[in-house]
Amino acid sequence: MKLTIITPDKLAYDGEVTAVTVPGSAGSFQILKDHAPIVSTLDDGKVIIKDNQGETVLVIKGGVVEAKENLITVLAEGIVE
Repeated sequence: MKLTIITPDKLAYDGEVTAVTVPGSAGSFQILKDHAPIVSTLDDGKVIIKDNQGETVLVIKGGVVEAKENLITVLAEGIVE
């Protein structure tokens, strides 16, 4: 799967992943390979990115996620450094 995380300032992440957990407005959820198409609003919280090298955690300030045909795009309002 390909994950792209974009903020108004920069491209925060772009790469191949095996799983992504996002802080959905109705509760956090995980996106795996061949996930059904989804668009969801996101609350402030952790985006947990799993790839072949391990796990990366980014903390976002809300946004939107779209997953379709193994392409995941997160439009985040910001990243907490």
